[in-house]
Amino acid sequence: MGGSKTSLGFLVLLLIVLFSGTSSDAHSLSYNITIDPRPRDGQPWCEVQGEVDQKVFLSYDCGRAKIKYMSPLGEEVKSMNAWEAQTDTLRDIGDLLKEQMTDVTPEKHLDKVGSGPLTLQARMSCWQEDNGLISASWEFGFNGQLCLLFDSESGYWTMVHSKGRWMKEKWENDRAVTEFFKKVSRADCQRWYQDFLLHWEKMLKTTASPTTGPSTMQRMAPDSSYSTWIATGVLAGFVITIIIIACIHYKKRRLCSQEARDRCSVGLRTQSLLGSFCCPAVHLRAKRSDLRNPKSVYQ
Repeated sequence: MGGSKTSLGFLVLLLIVLFSGTSSDAHSLSYNITIDPRPRDGQPWCEVQGEVDQKVFLSYDCGRAKIKYMSPLGEEVKSMNAWEAQTDTLRDIGDLLKEQMTDVTPEKHLDKVGSGPLTLQARMSCWQEDNGLISASWEFGFNGQLCLLFDSESGYWTMVHSKGRWMKEKWENDRAVTEFFKKVSRADCQRWYQDFLLHWEKMLKTTASPTTGPSTMQRMAPDSSYSTWIATGVLAGFVITIIIIACIHYKKRRLCSQEARDRCSVGLRTQSLLGSFCCPAVHLRAKRSDLRNPKSVYQ
């Protein structure tokens, strides 16, 4: 019974680990950057939207250096000393990505649908882990399709769509680009995260939910095959764990059953042995003729 409860508790813990997200108290800071190599008249070639907990608080036009604050948090952070340095960094990100887009202009990189050249999208995020450390990462894609991931801690690139192949081959061999992405996400973004969260949590205490503006940028969606692969892996791990637990239960039951049979067999043999000492196995019955002649009995 105790083993069953232990296994059940382990199963519940596994489900929590597999399907739970980050802590409800955890916050995240993200910047969505869109680079359009051939913008229409009046449209920016570079646009950045800042988000706290996936809620937009500012929109920044890299080319015109114009900022639109879309929430009380945006109005609050613009008075920070580090705000001017942050806008410079965002502009540097836009300039770097625009330079990288020169390799996308040839016809071979045009969108297959025929809607024109691909629009590059990047998302830089940083968040606090349960252990208190702040992690960071990058996502890159074209026209809303997630193509490439970059782990800022390890510097490892992961291609999740074939459109990201040229970016991966180009950037993973470019030390300057890799170091730039690592520095901005691990140093700058983490510092902004700590500064913004002081203002954000202060506002959460004074207001129920700070109002934020709606996002006007296209979200990057992961490739369906990549999502299917992840879901299949999680499901396979869950099924394997269930099978392992079932095998453990089965072996325990067989072991207990074998031990019970062994104890029962030993008990029967002991009882039989004791019975042979306590009760005569053969009863001799003397004949009447023998009783009349005792000598014949003992001869």
